[in-house]
Amino acid sequence: MSPDRIVPGRLLTGLVGTGIGPSLSPALHEREARALGLECTYARFDLDALGIPADAVGDLIAQAREEGLSGVNVTHPCKQLVIPQLDELSPDAAAIGAVNTVVFDGQRAVGHNTDWSGFRDGFVAGLPDAPLRRVVLLGAGGAGAAAAHALLKLGAESLTVLDTDATRAIRLADDLTARFGADRARAGNGLERELSEADGLVHATPVGMAGHPGLPLPISLLRKELWVAEIVYRPLETPLLRAARALGCRTLDGSPMAVHQAAAALKLFCGREPDPARMLRHLTELVGAETSGGASRVA
Repeated sequence: MSPDRIVPGRLLTGLVGTGIGPSLSPALHEREARALGLECTYARFDLDALGIPADAVGDLIAQAREEGLSGVNVTHPCKQLVIPQLDELSPDAAAIGAVNTVVFDGQRAVGHNTDWSGFRDGFVAGLPDAPLRRVVLLGAGGAGAAAAHALLKLGAESLTVLDTDATRAIRLADDLTARFGADRARAGNGLERELSEADGLVHATPVGMAGHPGLPLPISLLRKELWVAEIVYRPLETPLLRAARALGCRTLDGSPMAVHQAAAALKLFCGREPDPARMLRHLTELVGAETSGGASRVA
């Protein structure tokens, strides 16, 4: 898609990634932009639909800038691949090693990461005063890395990282330790053992999404004293959250993170202050309509 050139009062943005046809980001951004007094066109640059390999993401970034976009969001599998194509990174994007928002500043493309602040703001709003002495993170991919950064910024004393790829868990834990200090993060030795001593669990794998049904862990490992935070927001109630709530756990679904990261990205694009509460209501409507009409893949 080739959006029109930018004009006063109109915001042109978009999303770069694979399989993003069902993404809710266009509706979420466009509706909030209108509430802020802007007409917004939010385009999809779908690598699959365009027949472009992920390592050619730089060509799409150049195209988006040439066509007058204010910036683009970036999703799987381009959050790391896009970095060499950028002129500058925000400190947090550089630290996390992933970019989900690119802002065009004249001839410069600047990479940001609003996933981490989205998790932080959603966590503070949804699980206020949750204990952070020991936290288990399940999933060491891009979303997990952002959540880990947020948790340690929030003051988590000890973060244990587990992943089906043990090497990836070790790498993330080492990166976190280098940034936040010794003993703040480590790779785990087994989910049962780690959860038995934890205050909370953050789930950051795709399990529970419409395309990846199921539970990421045995329900028997949960207990009512444990808080459980989910990254997935489609569906809003995953099997993990349903099981945790049945046991009496405090829970947080993935919608606050999705909304707060989108609000932060929109602010970077247009310089105006979005209303996360309004955006959360809209996202809930979108997911509800999607559920009633048939679930689709998250982008």
